[in-house]
Amino acid sequence: MPTILITGANRGIGLEFTTRYAADGWDVIACCRTPDHAEALRTVAQAHPQVTIEPLDVQDHPAIDALGNKYRGRAIDVLLNNAGIIGPLPIAEHADRQSFGNMDYAIWRDVIETNTFGPLKMTETFVEQVALSEQKKIVSLSSTTGSMAEMSVPAIAYASSKTALNRAMTTVAGELKERGIIVALFCPGYVKTRMDAFGFALLEITDSVAGLRTLIADLTLEDAGTFTRYDGTPIAW
Repeated sequence: MPTILITGANRGIGLEFTTRYAADGWDVIACCRTPDHAEALRTVAQAHPQVTIEPLDVQDHPAIDALGNKYRGRAIDVLLNNAGIIGPLPIAEHADRQSFGNMDYAIWRDVIETNTFGPLKMTETFVEQVALSEQKKIVSLSSTTGSMAEMSVPAIAYASSKTALNRAMTTVAGELKERGIIVALFCPGYVKTRMDAFGFALLEITDSVAGLRTLIADLTLEDAGTFTRYDGTPIAW
């Protein structure tokens, strides 16, 4: 069976991905910062022995290197960069810390470390494992807030971290396409998770992940460097 590595697998979209891929018989490497507190994820792993839980903070680059060494020589069909943060929650109490004139630059650095540097470091570290696989797919979850053409939200740190992620991954997509590796970006939509800081969430997690899984399954090299909504709609940069 194929293998998928998922970051931020302990809740929300990441947990749903883990649950669905495990139910389909995939080997799942489910990464999260604190497995001891990930009760729902541990329940999934107990029901599906092919799920391996790994402790990982994507801001911790030495830990990413160590995990890469642990899985050296292991074929990973899909690397799913799902882990992300929006900043201090609840956003209503901290909105001014991501607004012009009141910017908290420590928050910005923290968000960039997770949302931009984390996926790129994961991709650098696991690209050889992906290259060994049959499917050869690297997927990062972005957001329409990172699109220059879409609506603006009052969160400079989060929006800019996703814009930077988009630019980084489109660059990587061009480089890795020559090796037959597909790098693509997806927006899960405004999903009902803890990350819904702006009150826009209208979409159930199950619907978002179902759509994303179909898109991931259908990826070809022609899709390298694309940015798409969970429903298949292309997103303008």
